[in-house]
Amino acid sequence: MKNLKDKKILLIICGGISAYKSLETIRILKRNGCEIKTILTKSAKEFVTPLSVASLSQGKVYEDLFNVENEAEMDHIALSRWADLILVEPATANTISKLAKGSSEDLASTVILASNKPIFLCPAMNVRMWEHPSLKENLEILKLYSYKIIGPQIGEMACGEYGEGKMTEPIDIVNKINDYLYFINKNKKLKALVTAGPTREYIDPVRFITNKSSGKQGYELAKSLSRNGYQTTLISGPTNLEIESEVKVIKVETAEEMFKETQKNLPVDVAIFSAAVADFKVHEKSNLKIKKSDELTIKLEKNVDILNYISNHNSMRPKLVVGFAAETNDLEKNAIQKLKSKNCDIIIGNDVSNKKIGFDSNLNEVTIFYKNNKQEKLFVKSKTLISEEIVERINNQLT
Repeated sequence: MKNLKDKKILLIICGGISAYKSLETIRILKRNGCEIKTILTKSAKEFVTPLSVASLSQGKVYEDLFNVENEAEMDHIALSRWADLILVEPATANTISKLAKGSSEDLASTVILASNKPIFLCPAMNVRMWEHPSLKENLEILKLYSYKIIGPQIGEMACGEYGEGKMTEPIDIVNKINDYLYFINKNKKLKALVTAGPTREYIDPVRFITNKSSGKQGYELAKSLSRNGYQTTLISGPTNLEIESEVKVIKVETAEEMFKETQKNLPVDVAIFSAAVADFKVHEKSNLKIKKSDELTIKLEKNVDILNYISNHNSMRPKLVVGFAAETNDLEKNAIQKLKSKNCDIIIGNDVSNKKIGFDSNLNEVTIFYKNNKQEKLFVKSKTLISEEIVERINNQLT
């Protein structure tokens, strides 16, 4: 587990019968060279003692939000910034509910809310609690906020019941964190490029041809790539979306501008072409606004096919090329044809005939088509979660 060496981990122990397992987690983390600070919630002290935690972690145990000594030594903002990642173990149903609502009523929830670092939750609870719709809804909210969920497992519980809800074993939790850090460390050496949004092809100074696209999926992909460690550049057509400062953003309007900026920002290791680029542009744009009284005939000419050019241009082709196929019919046939004709490694196909998902929606449903003829469907979920799953596949393709 060499990726754990010298990592600063903030372990938050919540009040559940599985809290005793956190002691073993501390042992494993320390054995692999981690520096650990811990927060014990009020109810966690019913299951493990501050002394036992301090003895194993060899670090201070923080307990109460308004403890003057704690705040003088390190306030809750500094504590959240100190950590490379935060591990919540066990994450009880109550903790999950508080985090989903953005509550900050104690030190643990305040630190988490103030953190800009990866947060791992290890749920542990009775099987009926785990299966409750409100719990599932809260977890979906937290996933949207980029919380990472480990477990739970199926097994016999302290209450004597059997089912899903048992906390993942400490060694498996630590292995998951090590795998995550492996990808982050590896990806820091890699560059990614994403095109997103529509393009505009002007007829005159006020009118233009465009494609229907909000840019949401492309922006979410850029965010996910950045969170996974990639040095990410986003080339965006006109949108009203914002993105984290870690992502380099280049704003363009026309297909030609997008093409030139794409060329300027090569080479990269992975390129995702999610932009809805206008296939045609006006042959001769009017420099003056065309009046209603004028007869209008527009002559169009083809724009450069950015995806096709980059994917087939050997001198600058990325290691992994991902294209998008937005289709209203024959999705599989058209996506596979595009995969082959554009020389892509992956095509993300989505059916845009459904007005409730895809264009202008926060939801999407896609099918991933691979070069080796494999395909898999990602059923309806938020574009944030769709992006996380796509980037997870990209990570595996580049391993």
